[in-house]
Amino acid sequence: MRFSTKEEIIALTPLNPFDRFPDGRPRVPDDILERMRAVTTEEAWGVLRGHGYHFQFAGGWMNLHPERVLVGRAVTAVFMPLRPDVQAIVEEQGKARGCVGGQNSWVIDTLVENDVLVVDLFGKVKDGTFAGGNLSNSIYARTKTGMVIDGGIRDLQQVYAIPDFAVFCRGVDPTAIANVTLMGLNVPIRIGEATVLPGDVVLGTREGLIFIPPHLAQEVVEKSEDIRLRDQFGFQRLREGKYTPGEIDRQWSAEIEADFAEWKRHHIT
Repeated sequence: MRFSTKEEIIALTPLNPFDRFPDGRPRVPDDILERMRAVTTEEAWGVLRGHGYHFQFAGGWMNLHPERVLVGRAVTAVFMPLRPDVQAIVEEQGKARGCVGGQNSWVIDTLVENDVLVVDLFGKVKDGTFAGGNLSNSIYARTKTGMVIDGGIRDLQQVYAIPDFAVFCRGVDPTAIANVTLMGLNVPIRIGEATVLPGDVVLGTREGLIFIPPHLAQEVVEKSEDIRLRDQFGFQRLREGKYTPGEIDRQWSAEIEADFAEWKRHHIT
C-alpha cells in the first residue's frame, strides 16, 4: 500500500501557491472554499478548460442531497479487488502504522475539518459499500462536509439523515465492504474521467463533481464573482432601458465596459 509522503505530495503539486498541511497536501484557504460554494459547475469548468484541464469533471452520480453543495479539500484513497498475498502485506503495513479496524477506517482516521473524502472503489456497489451509518457519522464529525465514493454505501436511511452532509456515490447495497484492498492513500486517483490529486478543491453540485487544482482555485472564485457582478449590472441596465438586449447579450463595447467599471466602484465595498 502507498501512503504518499509529504515530499511526494509536494512534488506532485509544485504550482500550489498556498500553505500546506503537515502531510504535504495543499491547504487552499477557508475563505476561498467558502466563496467556492457559489460557483457553478460551468464557471469552474470554463476556467479549467482555459488552462488545458479537460478531464476534471465526473457526472452520473447518485446524489443523496441535490440541494446541498459539496466543497472541501480532497483526501484521496484507492481500492483494488482483493488479492490474498497483497492483502496480507497491506494488513501488516497497517498494523505497523498502528491502524485500527477495517481498511476503510484507516482512511477516515486521517480526515480533518473541510476535507472531502474521495474514494476510487472502481464503481463497485455490491460488497463495495465504503461507509454505512457509523462510518458516515464519523466522516461528518471530522470533516463537516461530505464524501465522494466511486462505489457503494449502505444504511441509506441513516446516512440520509446526517445534517449538512453531502454524499455522491454510485449506488446503495445492504452488503458490507468485502474483497477489496486499500492500495493507496493521498495518491493520484481516477474518478470517472477525472484525475484527482490530494488537496484538490472538490466542488459538487446537482450536475456532478469537478476537481479544481489548488493553483486555479482563486481564479475560479474570482471569475465566478465577476460573472455574477456583470449579470447584476446587465440586468439593472436592461431594466433601466439604458442598453438593448443585443448590446448586453454579447461582448460588451468599450463604452459598456467603462460604465461597468464605474458601476462596480460603487457596488463593491
